[in-house]
Formats: sequence, structure tokens, C-alpha cells
Amino acid sequence: MERDQAPITIRDIRDEDIPAITKIYNDIVVNTTATYEVDPPSPSTMNDRLSAVKKAGFPCLVAASSVPEVILGYAYASAFRPRPAYRFSVEHSVYVASNARDRGVGRQLMQALVKECERLGFRQMIAVIGDGGPSSPSVLFHQKLGFKISGTLEGSGYKFGRWLDTIFMQLAIGGGAGSPPDPASLPEVKLREG
Repeated sequence: MERDQAPITIRDIRDEDIPAITKIYNDIVVNTTATYEVDPPSPSTMNDRLSAVKKAGFPCLVAASSVPEVILGYAYASAFRPRPAYRFSVEHSVYVASNARDRGVGRQLMQALVKECERLGFRQMIAVIGDGGPSSPSVLFHQKLGFKISGTLEGSGYKFGRWLDTIFMQLAIGGGAGSPPDPASLPEVKLREG
């Protein structure tokens, strides 16, 4: 159940958001198995990572409370794999501040990210979920958004002294594989530009 909350704005990531994004991510790195990263990255590293994603044309979004503006979470999509045949598939990440969970922030971020990926002409969104299992909060979250489990890599990660399974989940968007790609889509434009 969602708690009472101030209105949330979903917008593109800006440079001034990087310190808050880094803080959110580093809390997840240090305290959870939601990411297999083990050393908290610096704001400079996070800026470099997200700048590369944005430069490649992929969406990078934040959820912010209105007054005063506080970054509550962020989400982005990036290339699923570098081979050209994968160009219509994106892998996404979504992270929400610990004090903003169970307020619909992740849902709003993901709904906006799906819509933007669809607008850009992508056809499949892939979630790669660390420490996944059928009752994992991230798996349940993605299932509510229509994602289906498409595979499990057993014992593929090791963090906090234990082996972790990785779950792959998939959501068809923009008609999925049911129709030919749009020649004006971002994936096709990028392929032609080489």
C-alpha cells in the first residue's frame, strides 16, 4: 500500500542529480544484493556511466519530489548486448532510495521508462535481477509490470559470503516481435550511422 506522498515528477537526469543518484546506488551496493557491484562508485564514475548511456541515446530518468526537490530514485535503459542483432533489446535498471520505497516511485519510473523505450522503437526490455528468486521483491515488482521470467543463472554471483542466482525477465513492447521494425526507430538509425 502506498503511503501519503508529495507529488512525484519523472524527468530526465541532470548533472546536478549525480550526487543524489550516487548516494542511492551506493546504499544499494553496500547493503543489498540487488547489484553485484561490491565497491561503491564515486560520483565521477556514476557521471561517466550515465553520460555514456545518455550519449548513446538511451533514456535516463529520475523521480523527484516536488517541494523541495529530492531525488527519490532513478532508472535507465542501455544496450542489452553489443551485437547489432540485439539492437531492439534494452536492459534496464531501476533504483529507489530506501526511504522512498513502497510509495509507487519505482512503478512510476518504470512506466515512464517503458513508454520512452517504446517511443524510441525498442521491442524488448530485459531485467537482469541479482539475488533473484520467485519471491524476490524485484521479481514480484517486475511481474506486476507485466515482465515474465525468461531464465535463471544459478549461482552466478557471489556477494556477502553466499552464492546468488540471477533472474532474467522480459517485457515485449512496441509490438514485440510481431511486426517489422520501424526504419525511423533509434535502433535502426544507430545501425545505419554505424
